[in-house]
Amino acid sequence: MASLVRRIITTAKAPAAIGPYSQAVVVEKTMYISGQLGMDPASGQLVAGGVLEEAKQALVNMGEILKAAGCNYCNVVKTTVLLADMNDFSGVNEVYKQFFQNNFPARAAYQVAALPKGRGVEIEAVAVLGPIVDAAAAL
Repeated sequence: MASLVRRIITTAKAPAAIGPYSQAVVVEKTMYISGQLGMDPASGQLVAGGVLEEAKQALVNMGEILKAAGCNYCNVVKTTVLLADMNDFSGVNEVYKQFFQNNFPARAAYQVAALPKGRGVEIEAVAVLGPIVDAAAAL
């Protein structure tokens, strides 16, 4: 049986992991991006302004991790959005649509009892590396 190749993705343009995990891990052509909080990578501090600003910064951070692996938001095929309060769902959707504009990834969203650092939102993703062609365009 052939071995699978695992590669750790790290970038200083996104916050460093705050525990024993990697920013992202690539196995073959699949990248698993750890949950991103709304942390400013320069200061290491959580952004102010509430859950919408947190969501925006979390997605900006995710974008930097995607870039470090040579891809972008179009390569994302699945996300999970964790919310401290499901009442923030609609607002976070509006922020989300600024980053994912068409051919949206599959997604799950959950309200959780608590998030690290007492924050309102955390977003993780699965992406595939390489050029993406939509099925309709490929026909």
